[in-house]
Amino acid sequence: MNFLLIDDDEVFASVLRRALSRRGYCAHWAANGEAALAALKETAPSHIVLDLNLGGESGLRLLPHLREQAPQAVILVLTGYASIATAVDAIKLGAAQYLAKPAGVDDILAAFEQREPNPAQHAPEHTMSVRRLTWEHIQRVLAEHDGNVSATARALDMHRRTLQRMLAKKPANR
Repeated sequence: MNFLLIDDDEVFASVLRRALSRRGYCAHWAANGEAALAALKETAPSHIVLDLNLGGESGLRLLPHLREQAPQAVILVLTGYASIATAVDAIKLGAAQYLAKPAGVDDILAAFEQREPNPAQHAPEHTMSVRRLTWEHIQRVLAEHDGNVSATARALDMHRRTLQRMLAKKPANR
């Protein structure tokens, strides 16, 4: 297997590349969409791990280009902001699998091996609480608006003061 890791988190990509190399796989890394499309021509990957959030740009926008330029590649979308809506969109756009972070190399390899749904597979023991999920969503939208609280409040359809109170609280552990 020849992997292309498309992730803006250099540390995560480096750790994943090393873990894949230790298992005998070849892994290349691209930090953004432009670098990924250039790497496709050089590496011809059989497997692609695509981060959903590439430094502010959506990995979903890159997905059709990856499918077009590497139709033989199996694509796994990996995200820290998992939701049913983005999972459905990723699959519709051509991803074979969708996996939420944190995910280790064993989880990623298992996801690539699993082509059909497995009803016997157990759900994760620890799921995120609604409070934690809300906090992470607010942080993501805040980052998309470059830290502008007013723009974030408008995007979330909430009052600015309410958002400020939510941002002042510590995030839930789970």
